[in-house]
Amino acid sequence: MPPYKMMTYIPRPPFDLTMCETHFPRVKPPPDDAAFTQALLKRNNDLSPTSQEQTAILNLVNKVQAILDSLIVTPGAIEACQLEEVRTVGSFKKGTMLAGHNVADVVVILKTLPTTQAMEALGAKVSENLKAQDPKSSMQVVNTERGFDILTGDASVRVLVTTVHRNLRKLEPELHMNMKIASSHLAAIRHSRWFEENAHHSTIKVMIRLLKDLRNRFEGLQPLSPWMIDLLSHFSIMNNPTRQALPINLALRRCIQLLAAGLFLPGSSGITDPCEGGVMRVHMAITLEQQDQVCLTAQTLMRVLTHGGYKQILGFEGNASEF
Repeated sequence: MPPYKMMTYIPRPPFDLTMCETHFPRVKPPPDDAAFTQALLKRNNDLSPTSQEQTAILNLVNKVQAILDSLIVTPGAIEACQLEEVRTVGSFKKGTMLAGHNVADVVVILKTLPTTQAMEALGAKVSENLKAQDPKSSMQVVNTERGFDILTGDASVRVLVTTVHRNLRKLEPELHMNMKIASSHLAAIRHSRWFEENAHHSTIKVMIRLLKDLRNRFEGLQPLSPWMIDLLSHFSIMNNPTRQALPINLALRRCIQLLAAGLFLPGSSGITDPCEGGVMRVHMAITLEQQDQVCLTAQTLMRVLTHGGYKQILGFEGNASEF
């Protein structure tokens, strides 16, 4: 028998005023957030892609998906691989794209094993069909370790290749795509499906754009992955006693407060990944140093926001290097 009793590890949630507001009644009226709300909506409008960008990316995605769908129904058209399914994923599918980043993600699931030759052959076939549709196009295809990218002057599509789940254990590093990369592409499909079913509220999409912008401008928030931002936005807006969506001004303030209080620190219950059986906390994907960096950056932003510096946080005044 050991001379001491083993302690059970129990992760704890950080302090969240929204969940226990009845225990801390206000002694004065809440502040007028009208100017802050208008600034958030204006920033979201600035970050949203223009109609020209949306049209360009939609046209390219439709062309690529039509070609890939035709390869599914006519499997003999390409000998190097056989296609099982094609799914659009990522910010294009979720409606959370940022202006100036006109990139859509499409996942192709193969029945066969994803060798380098198979991915290159698939890219060449898609390129051949696209050029046949529009010979004057300046489109080009670039092969990557994840599949291939289709680039035009005003839009691009990343084709992410993977294989059916039963083939993952058969992948050999010398011959095939890395198993972690293939698994991440399957996970992207699960993420898009979950988002479509649970996070379709417009306020969540506004929050995601704002958080992506903060991550791009503040180095300490860069460890946050797109999936972490999706879940954090949904949690901040929908996870409250009423189960009704919070206004964007309250939601963003709550989000920064949660990060500053240690939501993504060791020992925190954090946010469980709904697509991984409820046993994986999303912040475990980043290092301890990165968890600390996210927390201390959020604490700095919270201090600035508390003193009315929302214009500096949103990028209307000053720059991120001043923080």
